Amino acid sequence: MNKEGKPVQRIRFDATDEEAGREPLECARDRRRRRSSVGSLSIHSTGGARNVDPGTALPITYRTLSIEVDEEKQKKQSEIKRAKEKGAVDLAVLEWHTLEVEELCRRLSVDTNQGLSDDQIKRRVAEYGRNKMSPPPSSLFGKIIGYFYGGFGSILLSAGILVFISWKPLGDPPAEANLALACVLIAVWLIQAAFNAWQDWSTSRVMASIGTMLPDQCIVIRNGSQASASALDLVPGDIIVIKQGNKLPADVRFVEVSSDAMFDRAILTGESEPVHATVQSTEENYLETNNIGMQGTHCISGSCLGVCVATGDSTVFGRIAKLTSDPKTGMTPLQKEILRFVLIISTFITVVVIVIIVLWAAWLRKDHPNWISVPLLIVSCVSAAVAFIPEGLPIALTTSLTIVANIMRKNKILCKSLKTVETLGSVSVICSDKTGTLTKNSMVVTNLYAGGEEHTPEAARDLMAALRSGNSIAAISNKREDVIDRVRMLAGLCNSGEFDASTMHLPIAERKINGDATDQALLRLSESLGSVAELRRDYKKVFEIAFNSKNKFMVRLMSPANQNATGSIATLMIKGAPDILLDRCETILDNKGEFVPLTSGQLARIERIKDDWSCQGKRVILLAQKPTIAPFSANAEKEVLVAARQGLTFVGMVGIVDPPRDEIPGVVRILRGASIRIFMVTGDFKLTAQAIAEECGILSNSALVDEISALSHDGKIGTTKQSIVLSGPELITLNEAQWDQLCQYQEIVFARTTPEQKLRIVKEFQSRENIVGMTGDGVNDAPSLKAADIGIAMGSGSDIAIEAADMVLLDSFAAIVEAVQYGRLVYDNLKKTIVYLLPAGSFSELWPVITNVAFGIPQALSSFLMIIICCLTDCAAAITLAYEKPEADLMLRPPRNPRKDRLVNTHLIFHAYFFVGLIQCFLSFTMAFWYLETQGIPFTAMWLKYGVYDPHYDADYINEKFKTASSIYFVTLVVMQLFNLLATRTRRLSIFQQPPLFNKETQNWLLFPAMGFAIVVVFIFCYIPGLQNTIGTRQVPVEHWFLPAAFGFGLLMLDEARKYCIRRWPQGLLANIAW
Repeated sequence: MNKEGKPVQRIRFDATDEEAGREPLECARDRRRRRSSVGSLSIHSTGGARNVDPGTALPITYRTLSIEVDEEKQKKQSEIKRAKEKGAVDLAVLEWHTLEVEELCRRLSVDTNQGLSDDQIKRRVAEYGRNKMSPPPSSLFGKIIGYFYGGFGSILLSAGILVFISWKPLGDPPAEANLALACVLIAVWLIQAAFNAWQDWSTSRVMASIGTMLPDQCIVIRNGSQASASALDLVPGDIIVIKQGNKLPADVRFVEVSSDAMFDRAILTGESEPVHATVQSTEENYLETNNIGMQGTHCISGSCLGVCVATGDSTVFGRIAKLTSDPKTGMTPLQKEILRFVLIISTFITVVVIVIIVLWAAWLRKDHPNWISVPLLIVSCVSAAVAFIPEGLPIALTTSLTIVANIMRKNKILCKSLKTVETLGSVSVICSDKTGTLTKNSMVVTNLYAGGEEHTPEAARDLMAALRSGNSIAAISNKREDVIDRVRMLAGLCNSGEFDASTMHLPIAERKINGDATDQALLRLSESLGSVAELRRDYKKVFEIAFNSKNKFMVRLMSPANQNATGSIATLMIKGAPDILLDRCETILDNKGEFVPLTSGQLARIERIKDDWSCQGKRVILLAQKPTIAPFSANAEKEVLVAARQGLTFVGMVGIVDPPRDEIPGVVRILRGASIRIFMVTGDFKLTAQAIAEECGILSNSALVDEISALSHDGKIGTTKQSIVLSGPELITLNEAQWDQLCQYQEIVFARTTPEQKLRIVKEFQSRENIVGMTGDGVNDAPSLKAADIGIAMGSGSDIAIEAADMVLLDSFAAIVEAVQYGRLVYDNLKKTIVYLLPAGSFSELWPVITNVAFGIPQALSSFLMIIICCLTDCAAAITLAYEKPEADLMLRPPRNPRKDRLVNTHLIFHAYFFVGLIQCFLSFTMAFWYLETQGIPFTAMWLKYGVYDPHYDADYINEKFKTASSIYFVTLVVMQLFNLLATRTRRLSIFQQPPLFNKETQNWLLFPAMGFAIVVVFIFCYIPGLQNTIGTRQVPVEHWFLPAAFGFGLLMLDEARKYCIRRWPQGLLANIAW
């Protein structure tokens, strides 16, 4: 920006002029030239409207996120393309791109230097409305259909219709029990639809609240000064300052652009190639011209000044959003696993039902025609099928994900899709950027070296004050020639930061600065030594080379403001990494303010100070200058780069501290305990990175840190790999065998890495079966964020990084612990739900049907009571398991491998069916037949009788007593399931270690209302006389309540013993087959 606050032409760093790297030497004084990421010295976003999912064509503040959204970028782009074709006629009338800048400003009544006034803004807000798009129309009819027929709704409805048919017209005579069963199925169907509607409404509220958590600020010029404003408050005519990393909050016409200004329009066009921004129109088509920036597109380099020409529904995105369909929805990985499981058991029960029908048709119908009638066959098959399929599972999954969404919101974590949480629960490696992620990104200059002496900022300020007063004997030369004043000038002028006009009245440390954290630190230093505004009035900017991923320095050509138009004298000012710039310095500004040759002794001292500061975790920035002339050739960029390669004058060096976040050591310790390796990947100097890594706890013992020499070329793996520090240039030299060794290290610091190398690191770990999480906040982090299994951006990061990430941490990096924990918890609780539902809900309900058909025994559990267990008692309890808190050892287990560790595996099936299920089924049969034995009906009286009993047994008496036995079977199952619910709460911990009450960290009081609900259901259907006669139930003797309770307690204690053995012998047989 020049002194009027406008961007000027910039020099783009040409790929052919990149700094050539050379192999690092062991000598500490070797000055390496390396490619580097912008991570250490990057211009990053200071705001701007941020769209989490651009495919929805909605800006950040108005997006709605769904737990079911599965990004399908290519499909969405094709939709947008079709919509653009439909809307081409509407866009053809737009002419903002064809107008001259003066005419554009005249029509919008705005001055690019002054911006809009407060009165103009108020009038335009009233005229155009806020910068938001109308929400997409919701298909209420489609939603209602989904509520009723989604999940297992269609199965319940079909079952209800079939049972109705069994009642009438097939019933002869019609059985009231069938009518009651059909009514229950329809009632459950309606209840499920109501629950789905409530769940959708609840989820929408949670996700909508998450959707408004990101800031949506952008930089505008209003009332003659730069200020930060909400993107919602933009109006046509606003002057918007656009910087690298920003996403455009509205449609703008560029009026000033830097030479390297480029925009990514992939979301609109699908083209991966960025587009150069221009001031003049390049195409007649509004969508294709390069002087229009459209909402939702990214500025990937350079800077621009634009006039807002459209907001809200009037933007190109706004017009397209009205024409595109809603985003496609898909299933999360866990939903797919559940569907796979349900399909497996549905196939199994279908086969069982088919076998029953074949047996009936081929054998029973002929040999025992009075045993099972057609209506009874339909009811039995339908009941078995409905009971065997766990209807509570989809509800439990949705509830779990909604609970997690609430927790994420409370912890200020933005998940674009909750499948992100599922993935995070499996993460085994986290690669973290340093600046702004592990550190506070609040940089402060703590050391200054100039004129052969070290100073603190306070001492330098005092010296400047003495020089200005003229009372110091040190003031032996003109102030402008003083070395401290020269540092102040370079720090203030070779700086892309800008003080926010609204905070200029505050102390320097509290003022808001729009710019990179490094620029902020240097700008505060310069302001503390003298007025930056005065400096920028005295000089004007001619050219600029900004920081990017291909250099580690910034160049500005400045000339005196009073120099006439024909003058060509300029000063090349440069700041950057010492290991790049020190080789280019030939002279030094000494303590007398004179330019003298740089001696080897001075060079050695500078190297020593640089290394000392780096070892203290400080970022070191070198400041240099060179007299030159303004570029005059056609290739001005190359001309200035050539000038900056040699003949520089060393002016000074500053050390900047960016302290680690307070919570980072604890976070690293917890993640390590969870068997998650956390590495640092940064563009900073190697010694600086290592020092910060030690402070953060990423390197636990600096004495045991390996170097590249520890990685053998032949691939022989020696002792356990602990710690290693590598630089970007060293990574280039690694072969496959060395990568194999490197990926086994527990603690790694990657320094001086480029975006390409960050991407390579992610892919190398992924190729070795690691689930990789990547955290970052800069433009240069975007490729690796996108490539990682889960990309995690900081809320303070650039728009591009936030766009590329799957999850955004809005407050603290410590929130990642909660995210990992609850990602694991979703998986854990779903396993618990399945283990709880299967024993009674399928296994113990199937065998009464099988024994009835195959062995001629009356059905020990009536079809009606099967449905009651499945859809009421078990379903309610299963939902409460979704509210279980994390087990104490959850973050002590290794992460699961989603490629191998399935939600439902043979261990879980064995436990549910052949441990709990077998015990429950056997004891329920035992209780029912023991009761019959006490009533004078031995088991042999019914075995293989098919309803034809011996003459001394009364059939009506047997049928009456069997109704009581069926109720006893029902009560036994329900009571034992209450204890199974308590046992299933934990996978390895004792109930005493994870108490369900009186401990805030572990309690789940909802279990007990669910238990009470189950008991109430039993009393309703077994103890109300009117219902007894209708559905064929009877009162249960009191002893048949207490004995199942004793059995249930025994089951709980047996499971406690199993868990004790698992904890006591973690490598034993029980541990190996544990679910």
